Amino acid sequence: MPVSIRDVAVRAGVSVGTVSNVLNRPDEVSADSVDRVSRAIEELGYVRNDAARKLRAGVSTTVGFVVLDGQNPFYNEVVRGAEDEATKHGIAILYGNTDEDIGREKLYLDLFEEQQVRGLLIAPYGDVTARLQRLRARGIAAVLVDRFSGDGRFSSVSVDSVVGGRMAVEHLIEGGRRRIAFVGGPFDIRQVTDRLAGARVAAENANTSVEVEVVATAAMTVEDGVAAGARILARPRREWPDALFAANDLLALGLLQSLVVDGRMLVPHDIAIIGFDDIAFAAAAAVPLSSIRQPSRMIGRTALRIVLEEASDSESLARQTVFQPELVVRASSRQHERGPYSSLRGT
Repeated sequence: MPVSIRDVAVRAGVSVGTVSNVLNRPDEVSADSVDRVSRAIEELGYVRNDAARKLRAGVSTTVGFVVLDGQNPFYNEVVRGAEDEATKHGIAILYGNTDEDIGREKLYLDLFEEQQVRGLLIAPYGDVTARLQRLRARGIAAVLVDRFSGDGRFSSVSVDSVVGGRMAVEHLIEGGRRRIAFVGGPFDIRQVTDRLAGARVAAENANTSVEVEVVATAAMTVEDGVAAGARILARPRREWPDALFAANDLLALGLLQSLVVDGRMLVPHDIAIIGFDDIAFAAAAAVPLSSIRQPSRMIGRTALRIVLEEASDSESLARQTVFQPELVVRASSRQHERGPYSSLRGT
């Protein structure tokens, strides 16, 4: 059994209160008592349970982080950014992946409420407004991550996905693409609808006729991207798009895989591809993938700082932090590029 403060008191021949004072207010205790308690601590190997002490004082040393897709490396990087910032404050991150499941999202919210975390960071799947209000009433601050707070009731840290979607399709149009397929879903994820909205804005603002069709997916995974690519390739050749804008890089990598394996369309000569997030795997793909970059670690660090500030000051006003995305152009979308990448075919 671990050594308790009572064990230290017995060994030192003092009261439990004296041991507590030595640990917390040594200036109020005689030098002899400090010496006796210190020796007892050393002899017994007593380790102070600082987390329990802070919890009893009403200050938790943990922050919960709920993400909607733990398979997406983008969210892994966001969490790492939050962890980097948390260590500076002596805070630990408790992590939960909902996997785009409302039931799992509720499970983690219940768990973190029971744990009395100091604050909550959440990239939500469903509508969590009422639940976050309940947490706030219990003294648990909450910040939305990768989601803009439209009503301003909660602080949020996000990237402008409408701008990102517009940038992606403007880039494709500048490269001569006119038949563009937006691949993504489900559409109850706000980021997906925002990226499609931006794509449509770019098409509407173009000086030429540009078609943006929607190829819906059940999820934003590599497997769903492969399946979407297969559906597109099953059409008559005259109905094939000349560009694909994927709602995230995992979908884009799946699309790229299906095209390369099939071999009838060369990337980017016949069809251009661009994703969203700029995960590490994007640059390492068989055809290096163009993408819309999000400052993932900065998002995590900023969200962690805000939730700690709000946990310390319940009267602080909600703030909306919106980062601007960045277009990263690689071989998969360069204008009618010919060379080693455009010659990739299936075997």
